[in-house]
Amino acid sequence: MRRTLQTTQIALEWLIDQGVPVQLRGEWQENSDKPCDIGTSVAIISKDFPTFSFQTVFSEYPTKTGRWAFSKSAITKRGTDCRRWLKSRPEKIIAVVSHSGFLRVGVSHTKYMNADYRVFDFADDGSDELVEWKMTEEKGGGMGRSEKGKAYGEPSEFPAEIKSDPASEAKATQEVVPELPQ
Repeated sequence: MRRTLQTTQIALEWLIDQGVPVQLRGEWQENSDKPCDIGTSVAIISKDFPTFSFQTVFSEYPTKTGRWAFSKSAITKRGTDCRRWLKSRPEKIIAVVSHSGFLRVGVSHTKYMNADYRVFDFADDGSDELVEWKMTEEKGGGMGRSEKGKAYGEPSEFPAEIKSDPASEAKATQEVVPELPQ
């Protein structure tokens, strides 16, 4: 979350200064369980970023187990939950600052270079699938530095799947994203 908060402060300061709200969500964390991809506890990071409210970050953050695990199925589910959450929001325009690996594999299935951006709408079919705007799709991101094309994550990018307890998963979903449409 540290990298995304730093990016938010730099890139979106002009919006924050105008009163545009920022909502922190641990669901958008990076995929892997490598030390560089595991966030800092809210108790510590909130002291480094006192202007942000951490009330909407789930209590287990930055865990990498269960629904937050580094596995293809967990990341796919988390990405679906994030798209559903976005779709349920009343705002017409939302900027998401997240991590390229999670966006690529879990959310938009497009490739990102660091600090690049892409613009999407939701599909007209009522699903939570994203449709990229031509201006960023054809250019390779808003800055034109990202590879073009789709990306779904290769099996070799993930560790073997570990079965989890369905009751724990259901409890976590209700705790973390109670406002998601079912």
